[in-house]
Amino acid sequence: MEKFFKWTAWPMTQPQSYGVFHLTFTFVGLAVVILLAFLLRKLSNKQNRILLLCIGLFLLVMEIYKQLFYFYVYGGGQDWTWWIFPFQLCSVPMYLCIFCGFCKSERINSVLYDFMFAFNFIGGVITFTEPSGINHPYWTLTLHAYIWHMLLIFLGVYLFWSKRACVSWKGYLKSLSVLGVCVLIAQIINVSLQGIDGTTMFFISPYAPNNLPFFSGIYANYGWIVNMILFVLALVLAGGICYYLFYLFRILHEKQKQKKQTS
Repeated sequence: MEKFFKWTAWPMTQPQSYGVFHLTFTFVGLAVVILLAFLLRKLSNKQNRILLLCIGLFLLVMEIYKQLFYFYVYGGGQDWTWWIFPFQLCSVPMYLCIFCGFCKSERINSVLYDFMFAFNFIGGVITFTEPSGINHPYWTLTLHAYIWHMLLIFLGVYLFWSKRACVSWKGYLKSLSVLGVCVLIAQIINVSLQGIDGTTMFFISPYAPNNLPFFSGIYANYGWIVNMILFVLALVLAGGICYYLFYLFRILHEKQKQKKQTS
């Protein structure tokens, strides 16, 4: 195992934000995911569940690879890298896609679709807008991060285009319950690990600082409780803006279609 992961540790010049690699992958990736979302927009509910299950399992395989890569390459096969524990906001779709793949209740799934659209879609967009966190000195890690976050954008576009997400103004409010559960789980993990290796799921740990811009100062000056409250509120605000902007676009588009049909 160690030989395999060290063999796949192919070094690369770490991509620069808005450099050739970043811009090429971003624009080509966006073109591909938008085209795929358009082509798959009319899948049946069964086909949709199969698609989401495949995406979830693919993300799971990639995550297992990443965890073992860090263990063998960075940890020398002795120390586990706890700070990359897979329960950040952008990790959640891995679990939700697998769950939705098996869950036949569209009423339950629709809440999860709205969550992934509101929070994970914008997370993918923001990551490519400020990509320093996904640029690595190894090809496999860099491709892992780029493909992962591009898949988040695909999920958002696909769920919106297929009318499985962002179809009701109440959808976002329901999705907040999923965010609340995720925040609770993240904090349980944080308390259990007590800041090992700087572990901070959802960047709200009582034991490890939030190193994100702006919030690092909040954590340092006002403590973890204020950081947690403001960070969660920032997520709620960002998700709401994303959701309701697209919901407004959907309403205006539907009205325009109705006018054309009646004229």
